[in-house]
Amino acid sequence: MPKSKRNRSVTLSKTKKKPGLERKGKVVTEIKDAIERHSSAYVFTYNNMRNQKLKDLRDQLKSSSRIFLAGKKVMQIALGRSPADEAKTGLHKLSKFLQGASGLLFTNLPRDDVERLFREFEANDFARTGSIATQTVELKEGPLEQFSHEMEPFLRKQGLPVRLNKGVVELVADHVVCEEGKPLSPEAAHTLRVLGTKMATFRLYLVCRWSSDDFEVYKEGLAHLGGISNI
Repeated sequence: MPKSKRNRSVTLSKTKKKPGLERKGKVVTEIKDAIERHSSAYVFTYNNMRNQKLKDLRDQLKSSSRIFLAGKKVMQIALGRSPADEAKTGLHKLSKFLQGASGLLFTNLPRDDVERLFREFEANDFARTGSIATQTVELKEGPLEQFSHEMEPFLRKQGLPVRLNKGVVELVADHVVCEEGKPLSPEAAHTLRVLGTKMATFRLYLVCRWSSDDFEVYKEGLAHLGGISNI
């Protein structure tokens, strides 16, 4: 007779932890290590995140700093949420600013260098669907000589009134790709990309700073963060 499943034994010592819990525990450990290795910590927020540009920044700062973008609760646990459980005196003050699009920077760089780095950092890129157009883009009737004849089906699929005229892509009527202040449709985002028009700027803003003897809030960064109450 087949063995009953109810009689099977389970060795608890071999039960694997959930991968998600292991990852969170690793992040907490890494943040606590960064706290010990660096003299100051910042909460920052951002617009139009671009992962490759952030990776480049991480590489640029790897000798002096460490950047974390993780779950807000995980980062708060690592810092501490109150004086009773904070990793270092005053560090819990950062936790309430970890909301929305925010991350942590631990660094040994002087404050002036960090502030200048964040003030000057920006990276232009193509806007994605749903982004707000920063300008109106209108194409005038006539030949679109920047496109090969092979692009005609693609452009027509994006809603452009085009045809081939002796092998040249031609716009048969004026066409508004997007209007300033309005969200980009998927078609508009695709068209702007092939036109080479970049409307997204990846920017970073400091929200607050902690060191062993100081804590300060940056008003500009706080305004970009939003969603903070009772501060």
